[in-house]
Amino acid sequence: MVDANENTWLKNLQRQAGIRRGIILHGDVLDVCFNLKTQQYEPVLDVVIQTLNDRGFEDVVIWDRFSGVENISCDKWSEMVQEATFGASPLTEETGEGTDDDYDAGPRDVPRNMTQGSAPPNADDFLAVVYHHMLTPKKKPIAFLLDWSQYLFGNSNALSEQERQWLLIISKAIRNAPVQLSSVEELSRPSNIVLLFCQTLGSIPAPLYLANPAVEEIVVSAPGRVEREQFMKRNIDKWSLRSMPRAGVPAFNDFIDALEGFSLRDVQQLIRLSRQVEGDPLTFERLINLYRYGEQKSPWEDLSRSKLSNIRDRLKCRVKGQDDAIDKVAGVIIRAFTGLSGLQHSKKQRMPKGTLFFVGPTGVGKTELAKSLAQFLFGDEDACIRFDMSEFNHEHSDQRLVGAPPGYVGYEEGGQLTNAVKKRPFSVLLFDEIEKAHVRILDKFLQILEDGRLTDGKGETVNFSETVIIFTSNIGAAEVALQADVDEVRREFMAKVREHFVVAAKRPELLNRIGDNIVPFNFITGDDFLVSIAKAKLKPLRDRLKEKYRISNLVFDDEEKALTALSKCVDRQMGGRGVLNEI
Repeated sequence: MVDANENTWLKNLQRQAGIRRGIILHGDVLDVCFNLKTQQYEPVLDVVIQTLNDRGFEDVVIWDRFSGVENISCDKWSEMVQEATFGASPLTEETGEGTDDDYDAGPRDVPRNMTQGSAPPNADDFLAVVYHHMLTPKKKPIAFLLDWSQYLFGNSNALSEQERQWLLIISKAIRNAPVQLSSVEELSRPSNIVLLFCQTLGSIPAPLYLANPAVEEIVVSAPGRVEREQFMKRNIDKWSLRSMPRAGVPAFNDFIDALEGFSLRDVQQLIRLSRQVEGDPLTFERLINLYRYGEQKSPWEDLSRSKLSNIRDRLKCRVKGQDDAIDKVAGVIIRAFTGLSGLQHSKKQRMPKGTLFFVGPTGVGKTELAKSLAQFLFGDEDACIRFDMSEFNHEHSDQRLVGAPPGYVGYEEGGQLTNAVKKRPFSVLLFDEIEKAHVRILDKFLQILEDGRLTDGKGETVNFSETVIIFTSNIGAAEVALQADVDEVRREFMAKVREHFVVAAKRPELLNRIGDNIVPFNFITGDDFLVSIAKAKLKPLRDRLKEKYRISNLVFDDEEKALTALSKCVDRQMGGRGVLNEI
């Protein structure tokens, strides 16, 4: 059974091939597609050929710069070359006069024993044949398909003389092809057509298709949910998994959602991987992790009820005086563990595991809590990847995050953010002082928080579904007065955050994505908390003294008294950072 919404671009190709003279097929052309006639998954090019044959094209002549002419018999191609070489244009036959449209080029002597793939005609020779047959169509239409067209032209803004000539021949062949309106029979059948087959539309010079009614561009779309579901149903028995979910059960839908962003060729390779894994079969979650990240086990799978029961105590070991913030963080992680972190979204599998917005005075533990969370989740404080957003305060700073576009300096290097997530997909992403970033940067975060993915400058899609995203901000720190009323401090900071994003940045939608995960931090005013922070920071000091000066230990006659005296010297407005300064 075939879903009516499956491969809608093929139906569009069938329609457009009957009325246009030129079609540019671009997009996911390296994938596979379901062939209705053979009931098999085949390369997109093969399915396109089958669709054109079914549409009434007697021959679909394929050409590329390496293999030459394919998909047509040698005798037939030789005959077409002879017609193009020694034949005359329609106007010459009628009037005996030449026109500017004449283009008499091509091989003068075609060997009869020419085989496909050997001695391929160059672009000049092939396009000469295309030009002739576009202008002198026969009763049975022919489609000329230029495969790997992205390698035919160079930079569209700096075409060579030869490339300009090829572009001129293709353009004139499409423009000057006769319009057949003399009979109903001619109206009902397609005419000769030129197709360019490529991955990106940007590789084709824009003058060929812009404002040209004879040319249509068709996007070969990546497989959507319908295509993935149909593929799974047709290949359900080919998997080797620990527990293969069947159609109709929730786990089956979760499997399909987990394959979001995969091509069908990726899914074919997943099936092969499932049968080549050593040992016991894997669950589909672990199989996807193994294919995508090279790891069978996700750190998220190491979480358990017993481990999560200690999350508050573990975080409090490093972060003092912020119990409410720690409770909020624990709640977000527990929701991620139970799979309830994205219920308001239909594609919950792709979203980040959690999103948090830390706001409060300086030196109260915002960054420290992010590092502690990375240590708890992934066993390594370095899994907290920090970006200082004060460095991204210019309009085009987003190129540093996702990479420069093609043709710009640094294009090959990629973006700082996308490269970091590729290298370490299981991480806490800390965007420090987010209020200092340019508003254009905030638009990138809208996409990450909603779709859980981002496309870098090289066109590669980076997945954020295994990350926790934390924004920190000092919004309102200068306006909110130091006071002991915790509830009043929270209300003031929340009001300042909303005012910044709604009024100043004009990005209320970002607050909507974050939801109720805005976490105000309190001022650290009590001596007890300052002493606790000092004790926590003495350990790295002792380690440094031992490493650099070989001092075995640092001992106080009365440590409690010494640290209490030190805490009284701290500027309370500076919080825990003031303690470090005093130490």
